[in-house]
Amino acid sequence: MQCFSFIKTMMILFNMLIFLCGVALLAVGIWVSVDGPSFMKIFGPLSSTAMQIVNVGYFLIAAGAVLFALGFLGCYGAQTENKCALMMFFFILLVIFIAEVAAAVVALMYTTTAENFLTSMVVPTIKKEYGSQKDYTQVWNSTMEGLKCCGFNNYTDFEDSPYVKENHVFPQYCCFDHDNGTLVEPCTSVEAQNQKVEGCFNQLLYDIKTNAVTVGGVAAGIAGLELAAMIVSMYLYCNLK
Repeated sequence: MQCFSFIKTMMILFNMLIFLCGVALLAVGIWVSVDGPSFMKIFGPLSSTAMQIVNVGYFLIAAGAVLFALGFLGCYGAQTENKCALMMFFFILLVIFIAEVAAAVVALMYTTTAENFLTSMVVPTIKKEYGSQKDYTQVWNSTMEGLKCCGFNNYTDFEDSPYVKENHVFPQYCCFDHDNGTLVEPCTSVEAQNQKVEGCFNQLLYDIKTNAVTVGGVAAGIAGLELAAMIVSMYLYCNLK
């Protein structure tokens, strides 16, 4: 009985933390949706890189809503000893866990396919909006400056973009000289080809691989917490009268 009470208390505290994290993510998601540029200034180039692939604001709002619901169900189910709430908590966590495992397998096995898919979405948008949409241009400039990269694949992504058509040169970040750490100007197509600055997607993959131990440790920790939460919720469910 004492063990049951202890686990019940820990379940409540743990899910209160999840609930608060959900509220925080919802708040940040709304902030990013309303004022994206200030978010990028604070969180730097990685945040702007992410904004090339997904709408970070909507993503955070969705993640926050899921955590909010999970925290509420877990806390409510444990506090009131409600079997229905505990079972819903378990199944939502199970679905999330399976989705994460599936996403990890796909990411490891189909990196090239994912790159081709993202290229088909991102590159046409660059050619259409870079230089004409102020916020979009700022996002890319922050990304390229922070990661020392050029475009999604390389400088050719900017060909036929409003920026190149108007200025007849490529973004200055596409002519970054890694040997002396300076920008070569003007950044003509010949100069950009000579400098061979890496695309931002490959640069981001390189950064992730460089920090693979940290990324793997965080992923394993999250998976472990999810498994522990599922086990605890099922323990409480089975021991309720």
